[in-house]
Amino acid sequence: MNHLAHAIDEIGRTTMFFAALLKTMFRRPSRFGDVVDQTWNVTLQSLPTTAMAGFFVGAIMAVQFTMQMRDFGALGYLGGLATSGTLREVGPLLIAFMLSGKVGAYTSAELGTMRVTEQIDAVRCLGADPLQELIVPRFLGIVISSSLLLGAGLLMSVLGGMTLGHLFAHVSPEEYVRHIPTILTWPSILIGFAKCAVFAVVLATICTYRGYSATGGAKGVGRAVVTTAVSTMMCLVVMDWVTSYLAEAVMTLARGP
Repeated sequence: MNHLAHAIDEIGRTTMFFAALLKTMFRRPSRFGDVVDQTWNVTLQSLPTTAMAGFFVGAIMAVQFTMQMRDFGALGYLGGLATSGTLREVGPLLIAFMLSGKVGAYTSAELGTMRVTEQIDAVRCLGADPLQELIVPRFLGIVISSSLLLGAGLLMSVLGGMTLGHLFAHVSPEEYVRHIPTILTWPSILIGFAKCAVFAVVLATICTYRGYSATGGAKGVGRAVVTTAVSTMMCLVVMDWVTSYLAEAVMTLARGP
């Protein structure tokens, strides 16, 4: 019961922190240059990792689908099925896991160090709002860059699936790409990129909150980083289920009775 109560308390605190961020963003917008700097830094640090992760996610999906479709003589549809499954479900989640370890841990450690060394308190003593000066630029930078990185990772997943489809299943790149529009519809693409945006907001909220609320010196910073990684992955799985359920409900309503 104590663990459950603690988990509910943390969810409430994180939600209140997110509400405070939104209030600060709309009441006193941060400087555009700060947001651009944070976006550029996060993108530059994480692009190689995200591109590599996306490539191998697509490659793995192509190999798995090949093993199932070869028995039915349907390898011509490998590109459509592998790309659809990657864009809608597997790709956004696995790439978001990679970003949570890369971006989330770094941001949490950076803000946690600023907290325990009283740099955040110094900003407040100077009459500035730490949320406006430190947190909001990082939050927006992570949301923007993570959305772009997830999109880039999904595009790389198509390249990875095409490459392994050619090497493993002997499906030519032209044949692989030709059947993608047959199975991959615009609603599927929109669902994939909507998940990217939701995952980016979840990642940015958790890592900035954990870093901002860190206590206990260097040990507290390490604890904040570990908690960030665990909390982010759990929340990403939950939000993946929620977004999948909502997307299916919306598509069912759109199709009509």
